[in-house]
This record gives sequence, C-alpha cells and structure tokens, in this order.
Amino acid sequence: MEDKVESIGRKAGRGLRWSLLGNVVTKAASFAMSLVLARLIAPEDFGIYAIALAATQFVMHIKDAGIIAATVQWRGRLDEIAPTATVLGFLFATGLYGIFWVGAPWFSELAGSAEATGVVRLLTMVILVEAVTAVRSAALMRRFAQDKLALANLAGFAVNAGLAISLAAGGAGAYSFAWGQVAQAVVTGAIVFVSARVPVAIGFDRDVAGRLLRFGLPSAAGFGLEAVLMNSSFVVVGAILGKLQLGYYLLAFNVSSWVPGVIGTAVRYVSLPGFSRLAEDGDSLAEGVRRSVPMLVTFVLPVALVMATLAHPLIAFLYGVEWDPSAGVLRWLAVLMVVRMLTSFLAVDILTSMGATKSTIWLNLGWAAALLPALMVGAHYGGIRGAAIGHAAAAALVALPLCVLLLHRRGIRLAPVMPGLVRPGLATLAAGTLMVLFTGAFEGNPLLELVVVGGAGMVVFAAVVLPPAVLRQLTGKKVSP
Repeated sequence: MEDKVESIGRKAGRGLRWSLLGNVVTKAASFAMSLVLARLIAPEDFGIYAIALAATQFVMHIKDAGIIAATVQWRGRLDEIAPTATVLGFLFATGLYGIFWVGAPWFSELAGSAEATGVVRLLTMVILVEAVTAVRSAALMRRFAQDKLALANLAGFAVNAGLAISLAAGGAGAYSFAWGQVAQAVVTGAIVFVSARVPVAIGFDRDVAGRLLRFGLPSAAGFGLEAVLMNSSFVVVGAILGKLQLGYYLLAFNVSSWVPGVIGTAVRYVSLPGFSRLAEDGDSLAEGVRRSVPMLVTFVLPVALVMATLAHPLIAFLYGVEWDPSAGVLRWLAVLMVVRMLTSFLAVDILTSMGATKSTIWLNLGWAAALLPALMVGAHYGGIRGAAIGHAAAAALVALPLCVLLLHRRGIRLAPVMPGLVRPGLATLAAGTLMVLFTGAFEGNPLLELVVVGGAGMVVFAAVVLPPAVLRQLTGKKVSP
C-alpha cells in the first residue's frame, strides 16, 4: 500500500507543482489585469459581467455531461472510449449552448439587468471550444501531464489580457471581459488539442456511452449544483440590490477566489486522477486523505486570516478607496473560501474518485436548500454584506457537516485527520488574535498596515504551525541528533 501511495504521490506531486506554477503565474497576471480593468471599467460594468459569469460558470461545469471526469476515472485504456466520449461531449455542449442562447434574455432579466443578454451569449460561447477539447484535456490529466495544460492556459491568458485591456481602454465595458475569455478559450483549446496526441476518431459504442453517462451525468449534476452554489449570489444580489452593488460584491468574491483559483484549481487537476488511482485500494485512499487535508488547511488558513482581518486596507491598497464597500463583503467570503477548499476541491473529488457521484448531488442539494434563503434574507436586511454572511453561514453550518457525513457513509474515516489539524488551528487562533488587536493601528496607510500587521500575523502563524525541527533549520540552529 505504502509503495502505491508513494508512486502515485510522486506523479501527482509533479503534476501539482506544474499546476501550481501555471496557476500562480496566471492568477498573478490575472490580478494585475484586474487592477487595470478596475480603473478602466465602472462598477456597473462589473455587475453586468457578474451576471454573464454566473451563467458561464454553470455551463462550464456541466458542459460535457461529466465526460472529462468519467474519462479520467476510466479504469481501462483511453482508446476504448475516446471516439464515443468525443461524440457525447460535442453533442451535449452544443445543445447546452443553444439552450443558453435562447434563454439569455430571461436569465438577464431575472438577475436584474436586461443589457447583460449579449454578454451572456458571448461569454457562454467558450463551451463550444470545450466541446472539441474535453477528451484531450482528460487525457492530459490521466497522464498527470499538467505541464502541458499549464503552458496552454498561460498562452491563452496572454491573449485574453491583451485583448481585454485593449477593448476596455476603447470603452467596450463588460464586453471586454467576454471577448478576452473567448479568445483565451480558443488559443488554450488549440494547444490542448495538439499536445494531447489523442488520435482524431469519431464513433459511438452504446455500452461505452452508457457506462460513461452513468458515471458522468451524476458528476456533471454535482458540479453543476456546485456552480449554482458559487454563482447564485450574483443573481440574488443583482435582482435585489442592482448592478452597482453587484459590482462591489463581484470584486470581493473575486478576491476571495484567489486561493481556490490558484491552489484549488491546481489541486483538482491532480486530486481526481490521484484519488481515482488510490480508490482502487481503500487503505491507500484513507492514507491519501489523512495526508492531504492538513496540508490543504495549512495553506488556506493564513490567507483567509489576512482577508478577514485586513479587508479594508487590502481593498484600499489594491483597488482604491472607491471600492471600500467590497471590504465588508470580503471578511465573510474568506470563511466561504476555506469551506470551498475543503468541500468543492477535496471532498467532492474524493467522492467522485470512488464513483459516489450521486453523493455530490446530495451534498450540493442540501447546501443549495440552505443557501438560497440565506442569501435572500441576508441581501434584504444587510445588503451585500448580509448576502456574504448568508453565504458563509450556509457553507460552514450546512455544507461542511454534510461533507463529513457523506464521506463517513462511504467509509472514509476522518478521525485520523484530526491530529494533523491541531497545529493549523492553534496557529490560526494565535495569529488571528494578534492581527485583530492591531487592526487599524496604521489607519490611512493601507500598505504599512498590510506589511506590519499582516506580516506579524504570518510570522506568528508559521512559528506555531511548523514543527520545532523545521523552525530550527529555518533559523539556522542545529537540530539535535
């Protein structure tokens, strides 16, 4: 068992390093682009884009009927299923796009901004590219060839940034985002198609199709519900509070999505194929979970602390004081960020790797049942801050316990994970107390507050979370034999 875990761990580790590198570079560049666009585009345009983004995030999660996940998880040879998987993915994606083209006006009206219709139709066009490249992307993931995926994404983003900034400077508003992302999808898709080296073959095997869909459709439904959960707040906030407040909300949501975007996306590239291989042996999977959870929590908690305690100086420094309404939202979305990493980017992938795709549906249905009322009540009584509180409460009080329950029912014991969470928990408490006590000490100088207060908090976090032997090595002290 240990040898298998180590072997898959090495492959997944290499893939994770490439995924992290690609995501860090892309997200850093995306962050720089957002700083430029925030000064070229009005908050109302951000609100229009948020509506189109909500639609796109949903269709991107269900675009292939779960064919990518089914192909990654497939226990046999890729050439057995590639022709059938290609046909299924293409038919589903093109049909879905047709539905959203027709329904774009209704969706935009529901979200409180009829002028978003054209942006919705344009931005959702990215799934037509995915219709062609789905099996190729899955093939690269199966091989842990995240280096090729990372390079494809970087090339696509370079085109996106150049086009979006140019259009924004020319006054294209929300269409700047949409055209940039469509161009990125085309460039990335072309590189993936070539680098995957999967022979072009069209065919249809009814038995293979049935097996793919039995796994893929529940998976797609689960991921689709996940997208609804993460983007329903855009629709609710837009409908209740209008596109200006939605623009502030979107900015905060984007900041809170940095870690899921960088670490979470990288983890998902390797966690699904990695856990799928480990799932062939229950003991190996349990060991993989025991190692993965504390590591993920240790990476996420310090970032969440900075967002929650230093939201106002963070927003003021990055985007300017005119975006300060986003800070009150960001504090609460930091809580959501932590739960998202544990549920969407870890628990869901574990369940999917075990073939328990229906469990992901129950998870997201239970989450949605709590989230939608929480969002509406929060938005009505507390504005965008209230909506964020509702989002965080539903995640922490409903989604997280549901994850624990569903994993337990599938035989994944979480008790062995708990000792690994003690240090991160104590580190969070110590660093958070320090940062709260000194928040506002450098009011009027957001950069100084971030550097001094945030830096001190991170030093305290590291001092508590790292084992003594590692601290002695870092400080140059000799480790006792």
